[in-house]
Amino acid sequence: MIYTGELAALGTVLCWTLGSQFFEAAGKRAGSLSINLVRLMIAFFLFCITLAVTRGEIIPTDFPPEAWKWLIISGLIGFSFGDMCLFAAFVEIGPRVSMLIMTLAAPLTALIGWAFLEETYSPRQWLGVTVTLVGVSWVVLKRNGNNQKSKNSKLWDRDITVRGILLATGGAVGQAVGYIFSKVGMMNGGSYLDPFASTQIRSIGGIIGFTVLFFILRWWPKVLQAVRDIPAMGFTAAGAFFGPYLGVSLSLLALHYTTTGVASTIMSIIPVTLIPFAIFLHKERVNIHGFLGAFVAIGGVLMLIN
Repeated sequence: MIYTGELAALGTVLCWTLGSQFFEAAGKRAGSLSINLVRLMIAFFLFCITLAVTRGEIIPTDFPPEAWKWLIISGLIGFSFGDMCLFAAFVEIGPRVSMLIMTLAAPLTALIGWAFLEETYSPRQWLGVTVTLVGVSWVVLKRNGNNQKSKNSKLWDRDITVRGILLATGGAVGQAVGYIFSKVGMMNGGSYLDPFASTQIRSIGGIIGFTVLFFILRWWPKVLQAVRDIPAMGFTAAGAFFGPYLGVSLSLLALHYTTTGVASTIMSIIPVTLIPFAIFLHKERVNIHGFLGAFVAIGGVLMLIN
């Protein structure tokens, strides 16, 4: 099918839009750090079931060692570092602004690909990088002077903190670097390895990263406390299905049929798909700068397409 890659990327947008809502709800109840490990473990077992049915084995033992190495590294960077930052940003500044800043992942991916994979980009694409940065900066820096609750409305602007901006930016860096390593790890001669099995290996890398971190921080009592929170686990399970299981797998599937730039571009429309949730679910006031900044940023990312 001609548009298989584009449809996979659009499916990723839908999954990540829904998943971000579940993870924010779970993170508020049980803490974003604990939820990160639990959702990766849930996703890992979902992959085991999927691979047992589709491949007759619970892990891809036929993958070459080089693929395992790069995919594990991708999981450490993308899941452990990137998602830890992003989920903390969800709680700090909300999914809409967090995911808007995450649009930086597309131009960052282009920059990393240019620097380390010898990818080439046209002047129009570099202009797109600049426009994207302008759009993101517009939303982040153009604050509404009154963040207090309006007397005539139940809507309000969520406070945008420096800590939240830095966390979301860390998430963008982690996603960009992790996506590049995923592409390297999935390359197998002239074809790509199975995206679901590849994502399972990435989840193993993420689990390893969080396990080491939790031993250092002595975080395991908080993980056990989170597991006992039944509503939080329900949100986490739903988020695990839409996020690291289905959403990330679809994002890697998109690499089979389209370029990294096109896939990243389509995925960057998430800030727009999150606006209805911000208005109707989180009761945020999305002012004109929020709308215009989102579309400017996404317009810039669209310019990355040849």
